[in-house]
Amino acid sequence: MLNTLNAVFPIRYTVLGLSVFALLLSVFSVLVFGVGFGSLLITGLLVGVGVYDLRQTKRSILRNYPIIGHLRFILEFVRPEIRQYFIESDNEATPFSRSQRSLVYQRAKGDPDKRPFGTQLDVHADGYEWVNHSVSPTKIASHDFRITIGEHSAQPYSASVFNISAMSFGSLSANAILALNKGAKRGNFAHDTGEGSISTHHRVHGGDLIWEVASGYFGCRNDDGSFNADKFADNARDPQVKMIELKLSQGAKPGHGGMLPGPKVTPEIAQARGVPVGVDCISPASHSAFSTPIEMMQFIARLRDLSGGKPTGMKLCIGHPWEWFAMVKAMLETGITPDFIVVDGAEGGTGAAPLEFTDHVGAPVQEGLLLVHNTLRGVGLRDRVKIGVAGKVVSAFDVARYMALGADWCNSARGFMFALGCIQAQHCHTGHCPTGVTTQDPLRQQSLVVPDKADRVYNFHQQTLFALKEMVQAVGVYHPNEITAHHIVRRSDNKVRSLAQFILTQLPNGALLGESVASLPLIYRQTWPRAQAHSFALRPE
Repeated sequence: MLNTLNAVFPIRYTVLGLSVFALLLSVFSVLVFGVGFGSLLITGLLVGVGVYDLRQTKRSILRNYPIIGHLRFILEFVRPEIRQYFIESDNEATPFSRSQRSLVYQRAKGDPDKRPFGTQLDVHADGYEWVNHSVSPTKIASHDFRITIGEHSAQPYSASVFNISAMSFGSLSANAILALNKGAKRGNFAHDTGEGSISTHHRVHGGDLIWEVASGYFGCRNDDGSFNADKFADNARDPQVKMIELKLSQGAKPGHGGMLPGPKVTPEIAQARGVPVGVDCISPASHSAFSTPIEMMQFIARLRDLSGGKPTGMKLCIGHPWEWFAMVKAMLETGITPDFIVVDGAEGGTGAAPLEFTDHVGAPVQEGLLLVHNTLRGVGLRDRVKIGVAGKVVSAFDVARYMALGADWCNSARGFMFALGCIQAQHCHTGHCPTGVTTQDPLRQQSLVVPDKADRVYNFHQQTLFALKEMVQAVGVYHPNEITAHHIVRRSDNKVRSLAQFILTQLPNGALLGESVASLPLIYRQTWPRAQAHSFALRPE
């Protein structure tokens, strides 16, 4: 019966047919009884939509299912929210689990972050990790853990071990920048500007800034996009700027570059970046100020000198290992070392990036950190260069874990976005952020009230460090930099091993300075001898 009916009048057109029938009834009612104008308008609209669906040529679903086909697109639009709020479990990470987000929200609001009734994690699952504790815990007076960066520079910086990672004005709203910097000022920790340079909003509250200088040289560029030393010196010598960070690549899209379309280049963004209003703003994939590892080290030394001797370093997501080795060999040949290196993990990224880059380009932070830490140890430079990491850091355990693997401090971007009220709607690139964090829409960003959100940024930082202090005490040491890979334990393949046993063996100090690397891990045996300070390319065999 249904098949016969469907052959005469396709059942999928039922809603359209009923709409036409209702429209005819409405016309009759209006003409005969003078009532039903509202239903006439509604049914007429439905029929209009149905006719349009049948005639359009871009969407097959709407041609086959006029009117009701729109339900598919509506459900697809709200699918992330439905999944996030009703379907996924508390510990299902996409990319941050509800449990992780809730931890940040609770600490940012000053709510209790304690959890009753035991862990919700499967402690027997592959990949489960924990930190070993001591039977004689220590007692630490303060949770304000700090390190000195640039000890050999003219203006060393005493940095918190937990800071705000690089996020540009333009990617974030003005109110978000204001709140982040006000929170950083109150908590005495650092705020990385991102490659969009220093905006007026970064300067309002006077919080410590790490100025990121990327391939577009925003804030220090000539009209042709090349580096301008005078403009750089003017910005870099501002007392609010504490460190200079040369960005080689970022975790979200290493090796890609980017473009801010002209319509999004507002007068405020143009002023911060030093570009024309309304013109496409290009971030090249590579730097024009240098082309070899030695030239890069010389450029870092030049930036340090132009800044008045402030700690100057670089940020990168590890790609070809031989390129990183070439940088290290350039340090040895020139005698120039960056004061710090920030290792950005491929799992990081607050902005939009091509899916292939998000999922499959660049080394995750753990692998990148281990390679950088071990290589610097191998050439005897680890004591001269501090290492920061960025990539999915939201809890005290995250900080402790990365410091155990060799980091001196951690940066967090999305963690501080959650503190601002981000709900992981993942509309960052559309301008339609529901919480006003990642939009330039003046109406949307009004929802982000700066004094309240600045308090939340401060609270999140303080409560995370307080939790870190309690963890450090439980381990039985006095500073998180005393936690080692021997303290962190992982379950893998039904075996329990410390990270010191599980990960790449730590290189002995100076191991790469000998004549032979035959006894070292494969990555060094294969590529260290062929890396060269004068080129990023491998030396021919």
